[in-house]
Amino acid sequence: MTKVLYSATMSLDGFIAGPGGDMSWLTEHLGGPNPVADDLVGKIGALLIGARTFHGDDPNRGTEKEGAFGGAWTGPQFVLTHRPPTDPVPGVVFVDDLTRGLAAAKAAAGDRYVNVLGAEVAAQCLAAGLLDEILVFIAPVLLGDGVRLFRRPGGAHVPLDQVTTASAPVTTVWLKVRR
Repeated sequence: MTKVLYSATMSLDGFIAGPGGDMSWLTEHLGGPNPVADDLVGKIGALLIGARTFHGDDPNRGTEKEGAFGGAWTGPQFVLTHRPPTDPVPGVVFVDDLTRGLAAAKAAAGDRYVNVLGAEVAAQCLAAGLLDEILVFIAPVLLGDGVRLFRRPGGAHVPLDQVTTASAPVTTVWLKVRR
């Protein structure tokens, strides 16, 4: 059965992007091998991406590492947006509804993960009871402001169960959303 996973690299103070969506801070934290991230790439069957993430800042833009997971991942991508581009983007399907977009991503993923990229889409999946797991790579930096891993003003308590924790090269926490 396909699982929905939200994975992100986060600063110690809880931000996945700096002010204005700046992702340049990630460059110094993505340099070396990371066994958890490297293993994850082969377990992903499709991406469900928020529009801001899709159109946003890629710290590897213009290099051979541009794209998801430092350019290591290729496959079907579904972008949740209310304003799809007029020109098609190869390998990308634009969807305007979370439920339909996730269903299409699951069908494309087969028995592998649908990996969510983008804090807003992840929060929507969580609120709708559609998020199964969360994987956070904690970078040793404090950003002070920006886009939070989860922003849920007035949101309900969400119990999580720890699956694994690793500490090299960065602290990694893998959690299951308790149902």
